[in-house]
Amino acid sequence: MVFQKLKQELPGVKAKVALKNYTTYKIGGPAKYFFIAKSKIDLISALGAAKKFKLPVFILGGGSNLLISEKGFNGLVIKIDILNIDFQGKKVFVGAGANITKFAYLSADMGLSGVEWAAGVPGTVGGSIYGNAQAFGTKISDMLKSVEAINIKTLEVKNFSREECQFSLKNSIFKKDKNLIIISAVFEFEEKVPEHIKNQIREFLRYRSTKHPMDFPSAGSTFVNPEIKIKNKKLLEKFPELIEYNEKGAIPAGYLIQKSGIQGKKKGKAQISEKHANFIINLGGAKASEVMALINLAKKKVKKNFGILLVPEVQFVGFSKK
Repeated sequence: MVFQKLKQELPGVKAKVALKNYTTYKIGGPAKYFFIAKSKIDLISALGAAKKFKLPVFILGGGSNLLISEKGFNGLVIKIDILNIDFQGKKVFVGAGANITKFAYLSADMGLSGVEWAAGVPGTVGGSIYGNAQAFGTKISDMLKSVEAINIKTLEVKNFSREECQFSLKNSIFKKDKNLIIISAVFEFEEKVPEHIKNQIREFLRYRSTKHPMDFPSAGSTFVNPEIKIKNKKLLEKFPELIEYNEKGAIPAGYLIQKSGIQGKKKGKAQISEKHANFIINLGGAKASEVMALINLAKKKVKKNFGILLVPEVQFVGFSKK
């Protein structure tokens, strides 16, 4: 009965949709209800319907940095498919659902530099802002001017300046406040020779193909690189690379996992990648519980060996809170 009423309120909504088809992990149970929002109006309509029928809401972007349990999501999943990328001089107006790699290539074609680091990343612009994505020394927030977002509870739409977004390491106000949903963003880039930008993109793609396990489904980096300095003299003697990481101000999570001796470890069809230890890959048919077991193992081992508690970069959906 609820589905029929919901369908009248929200044409295009579907029931029991397998979420594994919408994640880069290729893992995840069903959404009770599923809707694709292709515009701001669609998004407002979906949130209004969820509010009317008192349904929990989960916002889905490109499906990266995400692990969904076999239970799925018992509510309305709204996939953001607001895809516009509009260039006006050095400014670019981008929908939250726009693919970040496509954004990088189009910007390069226009001779605009600032997002080439994102080429090869499977996520969306909205998801990248949500987690303040970064690579090769550049963050999505570096060139950001403003973000348009809607509050789930009030349905109020507001523009946030870069400062109001409260960006920090892999974090933002949108990650802290689950009621805020990103609709679109405005960037301002530097003008450079298009071919120079494209050469930089090619270098970044070469690095990713050699260092990252691109042949298997994953959620991307599993953990945030800890911005911690190791002071323990025994650890510095045993692992001299830590001296260099201390100077840089961050320790690669993959290094900590590798030195904890669990790189290549398997649980069912999930594996801590032999190519890059901060990636947990799906060898084919992996369960979310198997991935979670490896995440917990990595946290336990790194805590034991280095005294550091790794913070997951991955978002978890459908798991019981302990």
